[in-house]
Amino acid sequence: MSVVDYLTKVPLFTSLDRKDVLTLAASARERQYQPGEEIVREGDTGVGLFVLTAGQVRVTQVRAGTPFDLGVLGDGQVFGELSLLDDLPRTATITAIEPSTVIIVPIWDFRAALRDNPSMALSMLRSLSQRIRRIEQAQRTQ
Repeated sequence: MSVVDYLTKVPLFTSLDRKDVLTLAASARERQYQPGEEIVREGDTGVGLFVLTAGQVRVTQVRAGTPFDLGVLGDGQVFGELSLLDDLPRTATITAIEPSTVIIVPIWDFRAALRDNPSMALSMLRSLSQRIRRIEQAQRTQ
């Protein structure tokens, strides 16, 4: 699958037209990680969005001083998307548990694309709004 194909499956990008996805794909980089290697560290500043294209990674978070396992992500899953929109620290650590490959969309290139193309930002805001509405609706029915 191509970088464009992976990016079109990212929930934040599903409302973008192909031209916008091609813009993001042009700045995306592929990187490989070995088992035990940290991809993202809790508390660090986010550098971009990651799409896992091969391998598996473990998600952990420190709670009351103890690492807590939040699960495993696999092929096609996304992490770090909030860092594209805010400047808050990472909320979890992501560590490769087998040889893993990710596509990275760097925050600086993403934000430059938004500045150059405000309609891209509006499309993503619609996507985010729909996701928030679904979450709120799900919480009301619980």
